[in-house]
Amino acid sequence: MTTSKTPRRSFLGGLFAATAAAVSLPLTGLRAESAPHQGGTAWMNDVKGTHRCFFDFPQHKNGFPLLHILNYINTYSAAMGAKPGDVGAVGSFYSFGAGASIGMSVDDEMWAKYGLGEYFGLKDANGRAYTRNVFNSPTADDRHLFSQALNSPDLPMFGGAIVAAGIKSLQGMGAKFLLCNNALNGWTFDLEARGKGAQADILKDLTAHVLPGVTIVPAMVIAIEQAQTAGIAYNKQ
Repeated sequence: MTTSKTPRRSFLGGLFAATAAAVSLPLTGLRAESAPHQGGTAWMNDVKGTHRCFFDFPQHKNGFPLLHILNYINTYSAAMGAKPGDVGAVGSFYSFGAGASIGMSVDDEMWAKYGLGEYFGLKDANGRAYTRNVFNSPTADDRHLFSQALNSPDLPMFGGAIVAAGIKSLQGMGAKFLLCNNALNGWTFDLEARGKGAQADILKDLTAHVLPGVTIVPAMVIAIEQAQTAGIAYNKQ
């Protein structure tokens, strides 16, 4: 039996212990400004590379789908010699309710205004509900989210991983994120029913505060179909 010359522990250490700057991940430059609502396939122009994969995650799962995107991009670079621009990934924000990924699409102001940390049941290391979008620019102190997702003790190795797996960080590596317009509309009715304000006002507010680089598409189910028709691989999270 042939034994790998690269120990598994060493590889995992390199993935989990390093920050985005230290892992030598392929960067494609700064994020684009927030894209307008798109009904066609123009968003695919932002998914570069010969290796492209659509990561479909209607649930936030404490950010673990973002870690899988990081793993995809980083492994192609570190273990398979891919160069910047060779690898592209797509992530999906949709659904609504406590476990949904849709809240990952909006900025800190919306998290504070609408109490989204409480809505999604996400608490910081001190046990307080987040008042910022922890998935956009997480710090090493947010590593407990990954440990909680696995129902494991606090693992310091997740500190570097969660920083590198932030939305802003992944966008710099070539990841594209989509927000479902149908789900966004549905979510605003849910927030209205919870006493967060009038539905029309909430919709206007959230739409104006979508994270830079995130594109609103009419329906995620159609975006997924379009991606597969274009030859983008599919990964269900």
